[in-house]
Amino acid sequence: TRVVYKVPEEQPPNTLIGSLASDYGFPDVGHLYKLEVGAPYLRVDGKTGDIYTTETSIDRESLRECQHLLPGEPCFLEFEVSITDLILNSGPRLLEGQIEVLDINDNTPNFASPVLTLSIPENTNLGALFPIPLAMDRDSGPNGVASYELTAGPEAQELFGLQVAEDQDEKQPQLIVMGNLDREQWDSYDLTIKVQDGGNPPRASSALLRITILDMNDNAPKFEKALYEAELSENSPVGHSVLQVKANDSDQGANAEIDYSFHQASDMVRRLLRLDRATGLITVQGPIDREDVGTLKFSVMAKDKGANPKNARTQVVVTIKDMNDNAPSIEIRGIGLVTHQDGMANISEDVPVETAVALVQVSDRDEGENAVVTCVVAGDVPFQLRQASETGSDSKKKYFLQTTTPLDYESVKEYTIEIVAVDSGNPPLSSTNSLKVQVVDVNDNAPVFSQSFTEVAFPENNEPDDLVMEVSASDADSGSNAQLAYSLVTDPSSKGSFSIDPDSGEIRVKAVLDREQRERYEFLVVAADKGSPSLKGTASVAINVMDRNDNDPKFMLSGYNFSVMENMPPLSPVGMVTVIDADKGENARIQLSVEQDNGDFVIQNGTGTILSSISFDREQQSTYTFRLKAVDGGDPPRSAYVGVTINVLDENDNAPFITSPSNATYKHILPHTSPGQQVSKVKAEDIDSGVNAELTYSITGGNPFELFQISPHSGDITLEKEILRKHHGLHRLVVRVNDKGKPSRHGTALVHFYVNETLANRTLLDTLVGHSLDTPLDIDIAGDPEYERSKQRSNILFGVIAGIVAVTLVIVLVVLVRYCRQREAKSGYQAGKKETKDLYTPKQASKSGKSKGKVKKSKSPKPPKPTEDEEETGLQKSLKFNLMNDSVSDSPRIHLPLNYPPGSPDLGRHYRSNSPLPSIQLQPQSPSASKKHQVVQDLPATNTFVGTGDNNSTGSEQYSDYSYRTNPQKYTNKQVGELILRPAAAPALHRGPIWTEVWE
Repeated sequence: TRVVYKVPEEQPPNTLIGSLASDYGFPDVGHLYKLEVGAPYLRVDGKTGDIYTTETSIDRESLRECQHLLPGEPCFLEFEVSITDLILNSGPRLLEGQIEVLDINDNTPNFASPVLTLSIPENTNLGALFPIPLAMDRDSGPNGVASYELTAGPEAQELFGLQVAEDQDEKQPQLIVMGNLDREQWDSYDLTIKVQDGGNPPRASSALLRITILDMNDNAPKFEKALYEAELSENSPVGHSVLQVKANDSDQGANAEIDYSFHQASDMVRRLLRLDRATGLITVQGPIDREDVGTLKFSVMAKDKGANPKNARTQVVVTIKDMNDNAPSIEIRGIGLVTHQDGMANISEDVPVETAVALVQVSDRDEGENAVVTCVVAGDVPFQLRQASETGSDSKKKYFLQTTTPLDYESVKEYTIEIVAVDSGNPPLSSTNSLKVQVVDVNDNAPVFSQSFTEVAFPENNEPDDLVMEVSASDADSGSNAQLAYSLVTDPSSKGSFSIDPDSGEIRVKAVLDREQRERYEFLVVAADKGSPSLKGTASVAINVMDRNDNDPKFMLSGYNFSVMENMPPLSPVGMVTVIDADKGENARIQLSVEQDNGDFVIQNGTGTILSSISFDREQQSTYTFRLKAVDGGDPPRSAYVGVTINVLDENDNAPFITSPSNATYKHILPHTSPGQQVSKVKAEDIDSGVNAELTYSITGGNPFELFQISPHSGDITLEKEILRKHHGLHRLVVRVNDKGKPSRHGTALVHFYVNETLANRTLLDTLVGHSLDTPLDIDIAGDPEYERSKQRSNILFGVIAGIVAVTLVIVLVVLVRYCRQREAKSGYQAGKKETKDLYTPKQASKSGKSKGKVKKSKSPKPPKPTEDEEETGLQKSLKFNLMNDSVSDSPRIHLPLNYPPGSPDLGRHYRSNSPLPSIQLQPQSPSASKKHQVVQDLPATNTFVGTGDNNSTGSEQYSDYSYRTNPQKYTNKQVGELILRPAAAPALHRGPIWTEVWE
């Protein structure tokens, strides 16, 4: 049966190609499969007959059998497998097969050169075609060259195109001229041509196509034949003429001179043949051997020598004719269970008759009658040839070399078998080969150990070549079959550690054992007799290595660095160390202790945990250093030391503290200070570290007008807006300084600004700052609080005056009406004069009451103009105006300066704005006025402030002691006491009478 499989090339190792048992029904039990031919590409599973690939990849293009195939021809890899029946112990069967190697796309198409040159004459007609050199692809079929693609730059994309023509089963790329070419304008163009095969995925490569513009040459050479064929005998001498190609050109001169060259010729063609470039004569230039190549196929190109050369191609086929120059080849190799070594086969004397001892393959590389071979065994030996396969050809035959009679070791121990092969050539050629067959005595008893398993203890740190133990075995055979040799079978890790005397069986240690590296060794002791084939017996040996205290304790690190948070309570763990000892038992029992320490740290022996006996404060000490000692329990003990460093990490346990400015200080700002100018700076420090000491600044109160802004990083306070009249006065900014710790801590600073032209009254300013320190932080102190209030009161005053005027007009109209009616009554009733007098004349008591309600003003003498020193002295004095109530303890207190220099604030307006009751006018008819109010005149007339009507008077400074209330209590009737107008004591510097109000 002919076995045929198909497999793609380049398959990975151990790829299943086919199963002889499953696919072709061969037995899969009790038979041995062996690959006879097919290595190194194939391997066969001995039990199932499965055929696999090996590490040597099957490359279709590299196989010798497939290098000279015609397009479309399949590629076969031949193999042979022998099948031996192990149950019946019969002779082997030979199975021949073929594997068709299918092409895959594993080769990239490439051009012959990375730069292709093409010359095109100028004035070439549009649509003219110019062949482009073909690309070569070692793959075949669909994986061969599939397409070409041309890429041109902007200067050439409208001048050239690409057309692919089918020519003799190959794709011929041709350049199309699509525009007018003028060599004087542009003499060369560089284009990119890309070739791609038809594989999946496709492979591609590119080359530079350089087009040179030449003068016109309009006739191409033309071969006399499209196909040239010739026969060439192998072994033809160098210089032997094969054939001559001939091409003609209708042009004249250089355009008609023809140059011949190989086109798409393989390296073998170029090595074996020579082409005369001038005559087209093809001659032999290398040794021709049909056994290497049977047919040479190539193309010849004829190109004229014009400025714009044209070319033509023809196909040449040279068939190599065989000569009987090869003698038959005889190959002798092992078959089945019989192996050969150095031309000798060993076979037991008890094998049955017709046992195959070798597979003989006879072949002849010639063909025809020259390859028909006859093969025989020469001499009188008990061996003969039997044809192994019916499918062999005359040039290649296989035979089994098998026994014809039983073998006797005692009669003949060795045979030399000579095989002769003769071919049918004229004259015939022959060859011989020989095989030595050695008959082997049967050895059927294996050695046996006295103990199949032995275990011993052996101490480490031994001396080399110390005796470990001794083993012994016996063999029931005799002679050389009973002579024993001992050996060890160890794993690679213990190879070379032990040795055994091959004669006595003494096992000795060759190296110094180290229990810490390996604690137990296990290996096999093999006793082999000296029979042929040798029989073996085995025993297991285990060696336990005993420990000695030869290793110091070892800390896992050369030094330990731990980080702990400050304020951690005592006896808290700060770190853990790990110490190991490569020894075992008491030698590895370790005790830890702290050295160079003041009792600040202790260590737990069981866990290696370091505990602190103190509470850490980074601001007092940030680093602790000490040593740990580790001692093992060996005799004598061994020890080790390691350094430990404890780094105390910062905790945010300190709040920022303000270094400047002080809460009781202030900064004077002139009203004309421009926005954007830095007016102050808050400085703070934090004794923590890291982010716990990074500070941010913010204004949390006292900035209702958003007049100031603070830099969150530097603490610089800048003026943000233009200063208005309402901004004059004291400003208290509440600045909060936060650190970036978690949780954050903060400090608070009070920053005072005094906005005014001058600093004339520092005492009062100190009083205002002192009042600011007593005022809660949630109450804003910013500028003049009476400024907006005075504007509102002015509007109310204007409304009241307008109302009074309206009421007065009404009264005047009523009086006029009554007066008119009285005149009418008077003119109509003359006798009523007395009654009228009694009715309309006011009573005397009323007159007296009216006189009491008037305020008599007496002029006082004008005081002399004070001096400058007197004005300064009077400015420091003040008139304190208290509005007190027995039931209300927190009523407002208004402090007014007693003396003012020229240009001082309008005291009349200040009086009205701070008075708890609106202005009233006392009439003589009012009972309360007659009883509880007294009017005192005779005050200096130059400093009166009541009724000035000046709502816009300004001064250089505003002085007031603020007491802020969100909802000030209104004064009830119970709060209105007796209003007494008394002249105050007039100081030296006054401009008029000063009026005081006292509420009783």
